[in-house]
Amino acid sequence: MLVRVVLSLTPSFPEPSALYTACKMVRWLSAKLGPTVASRHVARNLLRLLTSCYVGPTRQQFTVSSGESPPLSAGNIYQKRPVLGDIVSGPVLSCLLHIARLYGEPVLTYQYLPYISYLVAPGSASGPSRLNSRKEAGLLAAVTLTQKIIVYLSDTTLMDILPRISHEVLLPVLSFLTSLVTGFPSGAQARTILCVKTISLIALICLRIGQEMVQQHLSEPVATFFQVFSQLHELRQQDLKLDPAGRGEGQLPQVVFSDGQQRSVDPALLDELQKVFTLEMAYTIYVPFSCLLGDIIRKIIPNHELVGELAALYLESISPSSRNPASVEPTVPSTGPEWDPQGGGCPQDDGHSGTFGSVLVGNRIQIPNDSRSENPGPLGPISGVGGGGLGSGSDDNALKQELPRSVHGLSGNWLAYWQYEIGVSQQDAHFHFHQIRLQSFPGHSGAVKCVAPLSGEDFFLSGSKDRTVRLWPLYNYGDGTSETAPRLVYTQHRKSIFFVGQLEAPQHVVSCDGAVHVWDPFTGKTLRTVEPLDSRVPLTAVAVMPAPHTSITMASSDSTLRFVDCRKPGLQHEFRLGGGLNPGLVRALAVSPSGRSVVAGFSSGFMVLLDTRTGLVLRGWPAHEGDILQIKAVEGSVLVSSSSDHSLTVWKELEQKPTHHYKSASDPIHTFDLYGSEVVTGTVSNKIGVCSLLEPPSQATTKLSSENFRGTLTSLALLPTKRHLLLGSDNGVIRLLA
Repeated sequence: MLVRVVLSLTPSFPEPSALYTACKMVRWLSAKLGPTVASRHVARNLLRLLTSCYVGPTRQQFTVSSGESPPLSAGNIYQKRPVLGDIVSGPVLSCLLHIARLYGEPVLTYQYLPYISYLVAPGSASGPSRLNSRKEAGLLAAVTLTQKIIVYLSDTTLMDILPRISHEVLLPVLSFLTSLVTGFPSGAQARTILCVKTISLIALICLRIGQEMVQQHLSEPVATFFQVFSQLHELRQQDLKLDPAGRGEGQLPQVVFSDGQQRSVDPALLDELQKVFTLEMAYTIYVPFSCLLGDIIRKIIPNHELVGELAALYLESISPSSRNPASVEPTVPSTGPEWDPQGGGCPQDDGHSGTFGSVLVGNRIQIPNDSRSENPGPLGPISGVGGGGLGSGSDDNALKQELPRSVHGLSGNWLAYWQYEIGVSQQDAHFHFHQIRLQSFPGHSGAVKCVAPLSGEDFFLSGSKDRTVRLWPLYNYGDGTSETAPRLVYTQHRKSIFFVGQLEAPQHVVSCDGAVHVWDPFTGKTLRTVEPLDSRVPLTAVAVMPAPHTSITMASSDSTLRFVDCRKPGLQHEFRLGGGLNPGLVRALAVSPSGRSVVAGFSSGFMVLLDTRTGLVLRGWPAHEGDILQIKAVEGSVLVSSSSDHSLTVWKELEQKPTHHYKSASDPIHTFDLYGSEVVTGTVSNKIGVCSLLEPPSQATTKLSSENFRGTLTSLALLPTKRHLLLGSDNGVIRLLA
């Protein structure tokens, strides 16, 4: 929802503070949610919204600049005159690049680039077609995002993926751009913008990689782009007098071109194509590319002489005294574009090109004053290559920028898991456990008895036999082998801790070692301590009420349930659970998500359901044959309980028979947690299982390897948003696995 707020604000150009706040919130969420959730739910939606920024003819209009165009500087060859869609997409691109800065270059290459390939992929239908407005906008968005990606890629990565960029991005875009049978919904305007942006992108790549690599990797895209001028030139010479005889209804005429290829041509599109690939466009691309490529232009572009002649015609039309740029070396200032000495000379000046340790950092083309038209054409000032710019800032004119090294950058196991997660459908509601170790949390000197993530899933609590409670950060760090230190250690307990949890409404921590401590997780200060009324009747189980309640429920060994409000002194309520029976000690408590009922599990296997508003016992029944080990309450009045009799049972609160009943073959399920309609279980034999609350009994189990988990599993907690598991062991180490 927040991602959509960003886009809803941008077209209407709201107060800068509103847009700034929305973007800042998206960036904050991207860091808070972690790489997998941010990529699946934030980056994916931002990528989809990027296309919406270019839908419609209005978004494809060049923006009107106030005053004269700024002077050309290094890199302006590929940054010139943005369209309205570029301004609208600015905040979206900013948020996308922030995610890449957070989690590193893999975000660009493994998530953004495949999505770009998806946007520009040709449809399955063959033959003449007409793009829809969404596909048209997707092409513009894809080229804009690719240009941003190229700037932030390292030299090594760029060379590694250059074949992919050529075959999966440039050639598909050029197939639409130079198609003689595919029309654009917005006509010549959209095709012109795409043409200008594609020129910018190819020029940027040429500047990054240098002449030699252009000849090796980009010959086909560059030649394809220039070839359309020859095709249109031949069609104009033939006057395209296409005889409909000899072809069926709906079939397009076939034209044989000078290269020997026979292609279909839609006569209705010729006007649109001629409006785009004009003499001005020929001049706009020929001058910079002749300087970028130097002598190899003859090898890469077979029809460079024709394009040069078209460029000369345009130059002569606006300045009759100008000479033919095709007949003059680009390095001669008096007869062609002049190079700024500070902006990098022509390739012949230093023998180097690209950003691979060479001295060429960009191009600067300066057209003499007498060759500038007072009424520039639709492409704007002819001195540079247009489109694709997102602003006049220095960042937009850079050939290359380094992504900062973030402590949250993806590597090792984190990278492997993230790559898997971004390929999983958002509609997949199942929990998949792959046993990938992501992080370790050493520090306890005794067995970990309980683990509880905080509501935001960026921190978690652990209680141990060593009489301490520790608060740990959950941000991704390292390659899966790193060890994280606790953010805070609470040392006020005198005995082994068997419960720790968060009282969500006031954001306090509740921990119990026989006495309940309420303390501040930010400072570690004890706010309140609740001791048992009689030292001979200790507390045996504790649970916290859900928000907006601020109460804690405690069960003592005399089968009494007491409620304490952390805001008030004394007891709030006190209820007896035994009812004349002797069911044993209360081993586990669970409060329903609504807070209206609480269920207690006894050492005899008996369970009691109580109404928290009236104190009435709604139901009591023998649920298991052994000790109740753990109980969880789920939405829809569903209870899940495990017992020492090796069973895991799913109940409806007021129904007599269980909904489902699972039996562990070897060991009792002493710890489990819930993920939607699934239960993730753990046993002392270090087996993790996943079973359903809805389907007939079936359970998939995985044995933890000693490489990923050492010791005996003592506690388990699931991070439902991030789909990670926290596993506590008897050696005091907690591990984060996925």
